[in-house]
Amino acid sequence: MNHKAIFKLYPQVVTVDDGAGAFDAQGNKVEIDLATINAWVDPDTYKYQRVAEYPKITDYIDGVVKGDQVQIDKYIADCLAVKAKYPKG
Repeated sequence: MNHKAIFKLYPQVVTVDDGAGAFDAQGNKVEIDLATINAWVDPDTYKYQRVAEYPKITDYIDGVVKGDQVQIDKYIADCLAVKAKYPKG
């Protein structure tokens, strides 16, 4: 089960057990719609995708230390390309 989706779509849920289901603070079972849960798209997905593709920060630092503006500009361009590939929202 997608726990993050359940917590976002059902704010009364405080506990999720893959075998038993979702429960509120009083221990009552909360009925959830699995189709809705499975259709939910995490609004933070772009963040995870960006992190996986950003260039290493050491490339930037190395350029700064060496005074290599071409290397610094390349790092910035690479970061902007990743941001364009995975826009917010």
